[in-house]
Amino acid sequence: MGKIIAIANQKGGVGKTTTTVNLAASLGVLEQKVLLIDADPQANATSGLGIDEEKLENGTYQVLEHSVIAKDAIINTESPNVDIIPSHIDLVAIEIELVDKANREYMLKDALKEVKDDYDYILIDCAPSLGLITLNALTASDSVIIPIQCEYYALEGLGKLLNTINSIQKIHNEELDIEGLLLTMYDSRLRLSNQVVAEVKKHFHNMVFKTIIQRNIRLGEAPSHGESIIAYDATSKGAINYINLAHEIIKKNSDG
Repeated sequence: MGKIIAIANQKGGVGKTTTTVNLAASLGVLEQKVLLIDADPQANATSGLGIDEEKLENGTYQVLEHSVIAKDAIINTESPNVDIIPSHIDLVAIEIELVDKANREYMLKDALKEVKDDYDYILIDCAPSLGLITLNALTASDSVIIPIQCEYYALEGLGKLLNTINSIQKIHNEELDIEGLLLTMYDSRLRLSNQVVAEVKKHFHNMVFKTIIQRNIRLGEAPSHGESIIAYDATSKGAINYINLAHEIIKKNSDG
């Protein structure tokens, strides 16, 4: 039975897509079967794995509107053991199209039932908003990873996201768990980075992943080559960080 994990934060630029792509690739090289779902109209996770969204026939949009079944939207990637349901800019329209549909929050959950058992992990890259697509992602998920950048205003908006998760737990998905808070863009030389780490750990204790994602030039370069950090530079600090995160998640989930 696959575990569905959303990577969400309504703040942009916190490392959501970077985390989704590189965690998927890291789990893949650790011999876990992974499905990545790009639920962001910007389609950065799709292009970040070397897929040209302009040539796609099916993707997250068609799956959400139930015009194709999930299996028919899945494509293989160059990344070992990683498949993707890609995104396209047309996904923007789904928010409006689903508004008057019955059970509109459950479209993704229903669509994933038939593929959940085919994977060890299903990772959903959410858009930087708390709209209907993200609501679908959180309703479909078993847990959520929240990336938090080690920069000024890091915790801004986190309360709002936690309130959203809380209301989804009450109304749509009582099983939704917080997989962990992931500190990203960490620079050990900066006092501010260290202050953010200390503050997050003080407030959230065991909810924070032990692995911290360090600021790394190679991490920023990899997407422009259509590759994960594992394929682009497996010896880089960024690759090592994400492999460590994958190990941490596998251990946590095998310990029950």
